[in-house]
Amino acid sequence: MPKTFFIDTSRCTACRGCQVACKEWHQHKAVPTTQTGTHQNPPTFTPFNFKIVRFSEHKIDGQIKWLFFPDQCRHCINPPCKDAADAYVPGAIVQDEATGAVLYTDLTKKLTIDQAQEVRDVCPYAIPVRDQDSGMLTKCDWCIDRQQAGMLPACVKTCCTGAMNFGERADMLVLARQTLAKVKESHPKAQLLDEDYLGVIYLVTEPRNLYSEYAERRAPQHGPMSRQAFLAMLARPVTRMRG
Repeated sequence: MPKTFFIDTSRCTACRGCQVACKEWHQHKAVPTTQTGTHQNPPTFTPFNFKIVRFSEHKIDGQIKWLFFPDQCRHCINPPCKDAADAYVPGAIVQDEATGAVLYTDLTKKLTIDQAQEVRDVCPYAIPVRDQDSGMLTKCDWCIDRQQAGMLPACVKTCCTGAMNFGERADMLVLARQTLAKVKESHPKAQLLDEDYLGVIYLVTEPRNLYSEYAERRAPQHGPMSRQAFLAMLARPVTRMRG
C-alpha cells in the first residue's frame, strides 16, 4: 500500500535532527555554505542535502514568532517531474508501486543540462538538483532502502518531538485530520496542505505563505501530462514575456 509522511509543524522545534539524520544515512559530504542572516542552513537544497528545515520570522498578534518548515520532496501522487523526464529518458524517474516513492535513477545522467532544468522547472517546490560532477538529478529518496528493510525513514526515526510520522497512507490521513482538529483548538488558522495530492502532508498553524514560498505553492492536481501538454506548459513563460 502507498505510504505517506505526516509532518506536524506545531511540534517542530527546528532541532534539525531530521536534516542531520538524512545526511548521515546517505553518507553525504559536507557542503561549504555562507551566513545569510538566518539560522536556516544551507540556504537551499544541494546534491548532498535532501532535507532542509526552513526558518521564517514574523510578528503575529503583536508577538515575534518563529515558524519552522522541514522541507523535502513531496513525492507527489502524480509527479510532474516524472512526466517531464519520461518525455526525454523513460525510466530516469520512476514511481515505486509498493510505497508511492518518486525515485530518481542513474538514467537521469542521460538528461542534458537543459532537459534536467526542465524537470526542475515543472516541480512546484524546486526540489530536484543536478550534481554537476556526476550529472545525476538528486532529491529525497524516501529512504527506500530503509523501507525495504522494514525500517522507518531516517528523519522520522530521529525526530524527538513526534513532528514527523510515517506509515500507510490511509492511517496517516486519519492521524493528520485528527491532529488538525486538536491543534485547531489553540491555533484556529491551522490547516493541512494539499493532503489529497501529496505523499508528504504538512500541518501548519499559520497561513501557508508565512512559512516559505515553497509552502505557499500548490500541489499538482491532475493526472500524467502528455508530451504536448508538457511542452505547452514550458512555453507559457516565453509567451508571457513576448506579450
